[in-house]
Amino acid sequence: MMAAAEPGAGERIAKRIARAGLCSRREAERWIRAGRVAVDGETVARAAFNVGPGQRVTVDGEPLPAPAPTRLWRYHKPRGLLTTTRDAQARATVFERLPPDLPRVVAVGRLDLNSEGLLLLTNDGGLARRLELPSSRWRRRYRVRAHGKLSPPALAELAGGATVDGVRYAPIAVRVDREGRNSWLTVDLHEGRNREIRKVLESIGLAVNRLIRVSYGPFRLASLAPGEVREVPRKTLPARLSEHADHRR
Repeated sequence: MMAAAEPGAGERIAKRIARAGLCSRREAERWIRAGRVAVDGETVARAAFNVGPGQRVTVDGEPLPAPAPTRLWRYHKPRGLLTTTRDAQARATVFERLPPDLPRVVAVGRLDLNSEGLLLLTNDGGLARRLELPSSRWRRRYRVRAHGKLSPPALAELAGGATVDGVRYAPIAVRVDREGRNSWLTVDLHEGRNREIRKVLESIGLAVNRLIRVSYGPFRLASLAPGEVREVPRKTLPARLSEHADHRR
């Protein structure tokens, strides 16, 4: 029998794999369930498994690389790309369009096919998981163009959250920047569920026809051109990440 680390000791095996930069923590859990991961030569059967510092973890028979220093990039995702490593319909993905000299990275959250703007990329799957969890309370800000008649009371009510098709969404702050047949709005949220802005605004009669993420926590799209990638300077990254507390309000 394979010896696991004592409860409360070591770290979850999926976290260890993510820290090595091979994939996200969620994907590591899928690899474990598929029987691709072993500890000290024995296949791991469950993701809820702790490993100690001295235990040897392998994926597909290959030992994990030493964890690389954590790095983070800002990427301007264009419309028409999926935030996934592969697509069953062979549609273009973000990862197919990244510069070839970039190391293996994972995305912090997602932007859907028709959304654009700031997408954070990192070589640290554990960091990606931490930043994208709703409990992290990192503010996501969007510029949104929507067609339809604005209802100030309905927009104001979104500050208390909304329920759409039985799904409860956390509070969303909406500011009207320009009103017309196609109005421009600034939308702030902290949760970022799949197609959340589109679904919530549709529920009050607004059809989103453009959605641009302009910031994620302290990181901004700024002057990045579509398709452009820029690394957050490694010397300043720890300080930028520590700004988290300022963006939980």
